[in-house]
Amino acid sequence: MLKFISGRLLQAIPVLFIVITATFFLIHSAPGGPFSADRAVPAQVIKALNARYHLDQPVWQQYLTYLGDLAQGDFGPSFKFPGRSVNEMIFGSLGTTAELGLYAMLVAVIIGVLAGVVAALKPNTAQDYVPMSVAMVGICMPSFLLGPLLVLVFGIYLEWLPISGWGDIPGDKILPAITLGASYAAYIARLSRGGMLEVMTQDYIRTARAKGLPEHIVIIKHALRGGLMPVIAFLGPAFAGLLAGSFVVETIFQIPGLGRFYVQAAFNRDYTMIMGTTIFFSVTIILFNLLSDILATWINPKLRHQSGGAES
Repeated sequence: MLKFISGRLLQAIPVLFIVITATFFLIHSAPGGPFSADRAVPAQVIKALNARYHLDQPVWQQYLTYLGDLAQGDFGPSFKFPGRSVNEMIFGSLGTTAELGLYAMLVAVIIGVLAGVVAALKPNTAQDYVPMSVAMVGICMPSFLLGPLLVLVFGIYLEWLPISGWGDIPGDKILPAITLGASYAAYIARLSRGGMLEVMTQDYIRTARAKGLPEHIVIIKHALRGGLMPVIAFLGPAFAGLLAGSFVVETIFQIPGLGRFYVQAAFNRDYTMIMGTTIFFSVTIILFNLLSDILATWINPKLRHQSGGAES
């Protein structure tokens, strides 16, 4: 297992290097700069600002300087928020984004697993077609469309739930969590259905039924562990995707999280903030993919044996 983890971490190093390099040169190749959209100021002030943030140096030299700072864990100062570092802004807003991702994951897992298991119990019937059709709609509907629809129905027409903010009004976390978790609930529903259908035909399930065990015991005690393996493997990338994809939901519902800073940085040409959030999200995706692989290997003995055989 240690060899497996170390091998995956070593594979992540060139991936991160490519992400950092590509992002750096792409944002610097875009027309304009961090201070080009500001109100008219004397040329001396612009020159001083560029010198303050090393923007007057050649791009390759800026790149090497950034790599040196990054090696020390420093994402640099924000261009648009004087006196604040990118590290401070990322970790200051990370809690809100993580909380939103956690609630969205709970919504996705609860709804997705229930829908998938219910559909798998009676395949090719209405009990199967209805939840799977709803899941397909959830996959096809993006969050930037679902969010405003939920706001329109439950926030404006029915006036049941608040439509913006975070933590100030009771119930203000419901609509953002549903909006962010809906598509992942649809994926989990399909994965749960496929896994359960495969497991329900196994010999040990037939043996459990032949022993006279009640159907709910067969499902809960015997079928779920193997049937939800695809879901477990999906949870790591899913949670990383929830964190990285939260910027749309945070913008719609005016949530002061990391995703909203990411959007503002793109509009403001805040180079260091764009770099810092991109690197942070990349590391998050890599780590959660690794954690999901470790968890799946730990739960499934077959994967442990295959991993050991491959390493030997």
